[in-house]
Amino acid sequence: MIQLSIGIIGLDTSHVVVFTKLLNDSNNPYYIKGGKVVIAFRGGSDDFELSKTRAEKFTNELRDNYAIEIVLSIKDVVKNSDAILLESVDGAVHYRQLKEIIAWKKPIFVDKPFSLNTKEAKKMVELATDHGTPLMSSSALRFSESLTRILQNSEKGEVIGADCFGPMELNQAGYFWYGIHTVEMLFVILGQGAKSVKTVKTADHDVLTAVWNDGRIGTVRGNRKGNNQFGAVIHFEKGSEYVNVDLDIKPYYASLLEQIMKFFADGKTRVPLEETIEIIRFIEAATESSCSGKEVII
Repeated sequence: MIQLSIGIIGLDTSHVVVFTKLLNDSNNPYYIKGGKVVIAFRGGSDDFELSKTRAEKFTNELRDNYAIEIVLSIKDVVKNSDAILLESVDGAVHYRQLKEIIAWKKPIFVDKPFSLNTKEAKKMVELATDHGTPLMSSSALRFSESLTRILQNSEKGEVIGADCFGPMELNQAGYFWYGIHTVEMLFVILGQGAKSVKTVKTADHDVLTAVWNDGRIGTVRGNRKGNNQFGAVIHFEKGSEYVNVDLDIKPYYASLLEQIMKFFADGKTRVPLEETIEIIRFIEAATESSCSGKEVII
C-alpha cells in the first residue's frame, strides 16, 4: 500500500489531533492505514476567539507527542506532502488559503465549514476545476455508522422526509459553526434539491424547516440548552427509523477519515461539490431567515 505524506494547514481545531492519532498511532483501535501526518502549519485567526486560544495547545501537542514538523508557511506544507488537510477552524480564511495551494494539484480536504458564504464557495470549486485539483469537504456526521446503516439497509421504501437534531452552539460563524453538522445529516438523507428554508429562533433553540423541490420537508433542530445528542428521525414510505449517533461503535471522525483517505488515493470526492455549495447556501439562507423571520428561497 502506498504511504502518503499528509500535511495539515491550520492547527486551531481539535480535529488535527484526532486525525493525527488515527493516522500515526498504529495502536489506536481505529487506526487508519495509507498515510501519516508529517508536516503542519499553525495558522490561526486573531479575530476568532476559539482559534486564538487553541492554536498553541494543538501545535504543541502535534510537535511534542507525534513529532510533527511545524513549519512557518503554507508553501512549505504543500511542497513536502502528498495530500492536504486544510483544517483552519475559521471558514472565512479557507478561500485565501486554498488559493495559495490549489495550483500544486495535490488532493485537498477542506474541513467544515467549507466557506462562510456561497460566493466564495463557488469560487473555491471553480479554482479546483480550473486547476484539475481534487477537492472535498464534509462534516464527520455525514458518515456516522448508524446513519449510513439505516440509509443502506432500510426496507421501508423511499425517504419521504427527515427531522434531524443536534447541539447548535453559536459564535461569530453562526449556523456554520455547529449547525452545519446537522444540516449535512439532512442532506445525506434527502439529497440535493432544497428549495426554501424558514427559521424559528429563540434564546435556547432553533428550528430550520426546509422544503425540497419535490415537496419533501426536512427539519433541523438546534439545541443550546440541555440535549447535546446528534440524531435524526428518517421518514420512509412504510414507516420511520430513529438514528442515534451516540450508539455508533466507531467514532464518526474515524468514519470520515476513512473516506478522506480513499479520496486522497483516487482523487474522487465522496461528497459532490455541487452539494457542498448547496449546503453553504442552505445555511446562508437559514441565517437570512433567522434575521427576517421569513421564508428564504435557496
